[in-house]
Amino acid sequence: QVQLVESGGGLVQVGGSLRLSCAASGRTFSSQAMGWFRQAPGKERELVAAMRWTGGSTYYADSVKGRFTVSRDNAKNTLYLQMDSLKPEDTAVYYCAASASGMVMEENYAYWGQGTQVTVSS
Repeated sequence: QVQLVESGGGLVQVGGSLRLSCAASGRTFSSQAMGWFRQAPGKERELVAAMRWTGGSTYYADSVKGRFTVSRDNAKNTLYLQMDSLKPEDTAVYYCAASASGMVMEENYAYWGQGTQVTVSS
């Protein structure tokens, strides 16, 4: 089992920044990749950004490229999502997830955090 705990969400104005953190514990060696998903009211959950633990390859959704940056601290088993130039459409619950295999397909993510709310006000 892998336990994931997100933090760092909150209310921010348009153009502002937030940094989300995801602390992983348990059988973290079993995860090959970790990602950040988000789900806005009435919308499907979508992958925002992801990173492989080894090698560091990343994925970003087109909607956040150039504004969001995913990073990790292997020693702390923590994944981060730096969100800059935030827009109202970034408002959603953000979830951290861990995958034992692929990085992009949601079906590969077996472990999920509880989510953290991000609200961008205009």
